[in-house]
Order: sequence, then structure tokens, then C-alpha cells
Amino acid sequence: MLSRNSLAAAALGAALCLAVGGARAFDDAMYPDLKGQWIRVSPPGQPAFDPSKPRGRAQEAPLTPEYQAVFEANLAELRAGGEGPWSGYDCTPPGMPPMMTAYEPLEIIVLPEMTYILIDHIHDSHRRIYTDGRNWPAEAEPTYVGYSIGRWLDENGDGRYDVLEIETRHIKGPGGAYDASGVPLHRDENTVVKERIYLNKDNPNLLHDQITVIDSSLTRPWTVTKTYRRNPSARPEWQEYVCTESNNHVRVGKESYFLSADGYLMPAKKDQPPPDLRYFNRTKK
Repeated sequence: MLSRNSLAAAALGAALCLAVGGARAFDDAMYPDLKGQWIRVSPPGQPAFDPSKPRGRAQEAPLTPEYQAVFEANLAELRAGGEGPWSGYDCTPPGMPPMMTAYEPLEIIVLPEMTYILIDHIHDSHRRIYTDGRNWPAEAEPTYVGYSIGRWLDENGDGRYDVLEIETRHIKGPGGAYDASGVPLHRDENTVVKERIYLNKDNPNLLHDQITVIDSSLTRPWTVTKTYRRNPSARPEWQEYVCTESNNHVRVGKESYFLSADGYLMPAKKDQPPPDLRYFNRTKK
């Protein structure tokens, strides 16, 4: 009779054989070479959602009058020294679609039924793009990265895939921003993001992501194209990004404050009132 350890070893060996067999069935030659570290290509300074235009009003986002007014209020908040709706200051992930600005380098891992996009920004963000032919779930809990379904296309007819089309829904709200200038997303959590990811035909070390956002804050779909360059190093350095480490931004209620060098809370805006201290015992004079 086989011992329990022998049975466990046999089971592990069978599982490994199945894994290897599955790996051999996956022909990665059918897919574009997306290996390596991808770094955003954008003008110097703080990146905008549309990298072809400066931040702020120059983005020319097709906002409805209601959300143009929200945007103007966000700009006024920034001018006053506030932070606006940008989530990164309090270490909340930017989510989709702004995470594809690639504030930190990204990595793409292609598997038979799923493609991962990994970005170590704010926290370890990872997108799961299902390419197994599934339908949309009847219900899905909204998340910062959303729920993504994709399909590979052979558009040039050479027998290999060259474009990954993606649609993302169920993005967690309420209402974030496209970039730190405060261009707003709608609060209804009905945002739909469509993407086309493909290598540059003349330079395989450039990767493009054509992003189209369909959102109730917009008068029409908004399309931008982001570009990333492949790090030529065969062993690129992947730096750890821990947002909460040494973060001096403090949010109390709806107000943002700043932690000074001596460790005390200070205002972020001129004439900003102190935070509500209703749960603290006040010192009697």
C-alpha cells in the first residue's frame, strides 16, 4: 500500500504534467511579442490623459455643461491649493481608465485565456483581461480596474494576432478623474472603456493603446492614444511603489490637509478651517 506521502507526490507529479501539457498547447508565436518593461511616452511634466495635449482645459474634453461646471470647480480647488478629485493623493488607486497613463512602468503577460496588465502604482494594480470567449456576468462588484473582456484579432491576415481589443465595465466610483487636473468622470459607475492595444508597425519597441471612453459626463465618446516604449534592458529594474510610505497628504471628511515636516497637521489652502474634532475631548480653558 502506498503511503500518504507517496500518494501526495504522485498527485503533485500528475498536476505538473498537466500544467506542462497545457503550456505546450499554448503557441505564443501566434501572439505579438509584448514581453519586457513598457514605459510611457509623453511630454515632460505631469502627464495628461490625452498625451498629445497639455493638461487642464487644453485637453478639450467633450464634457456636458453640467460636468464642465464640475471641472471648473475642480480647477478652482487646485488654484486655491486643494487637491481636487484626483485619488492618488490619499493613496486610492486611479483605476480605469487613468491607470493606463502608466505613471509607473507596466508589464503585459499573455496567457491562453487571459491577458494580465501589471502596474506597480499606488498599490500593485493588475488587470485581468478575459480572452476565453465569456459573456458579461449577470452581476459584478465594481472595482477600480473594472471587469475586462478582450479578444485577439488578426487584422493583417498573416495568421498571427496583432491587435487586442478590450472592453471594460463595472468600474468603481463614485466619480474619479482622468488625470490630476481634475477632468471628471461621471458618478453613476456606468463608464465603459474600449481599447485597441497593438505594436507599432515600423517599430516593435513602441506599443499603442487607443482608448475610447463612453461616459455620461461626455457629449460624445472621447478617444485618445497612449504610447509606451519597451525598455531595451534584458533585465529591467522594477521599483517598488508604496504610496502610503512618506505620504504627507491627509484627508479628513471632504477636506484635504498636509502633514508638516515637524509632524503636525497644517492647512493645504489659504484660510482653510481646521478639521472637525467632534469625536475628541476638547481641552477646557
